[in-house]
Amino acid sequence: MFQKILVPVDGSPTSKRALQEAIVLAKLTHAQVALVHIYTDIAYLVDEGYINYEELQKTVQLAGEKILTEAAESVRQAGLITQTKSISAGNQKIAQAIIAEAECWQADLIVIGSHGRSGLTRLLLGSVAEGVTRSSSIPVLLIRGTGN
Repeated sequence: MFQKILVPVDGSPTSKRALQEAIVLAKLTHAQVALVHIYTDIAYLVDEGYINYEELQKTVQLAGEKILTEAAESVRQAGLITQTKSISAGNQKIAQAIIAEAECWQADLIVIGSHGRSGLTRLLLGSVAEGVTRSSSIPVLLIRGTGN
């Protein structure tokens, strides 16, 4: 049985669907649920002459906090207790940051949404879910989006 379920959230419909599946599983197994939002440093996207980097980075962090707050409310409405964490990926890939947090928290399962990208989109953007699945020693439950 799973005792600790980690759910990465990004606010997308697929992420929300994964969260709902994690809630069902947690209720069945009486597991703890931890929510994590990973954000990247956007410094490489910023031209210093035109954009205030600190303000933009703060906006990214605040958006992540809002995503976590909404996800945590869904968990609480289901009668479960949760904890949340917002993490900067730094120079790591997002998948690696998710795995590192799951290992640190000693999760038994990672429940993550898969957007089902293919072709050029997948080549350009990569797949966080695929990266987690390939590299994690912790079991991973992939939840596909409804349109996939």
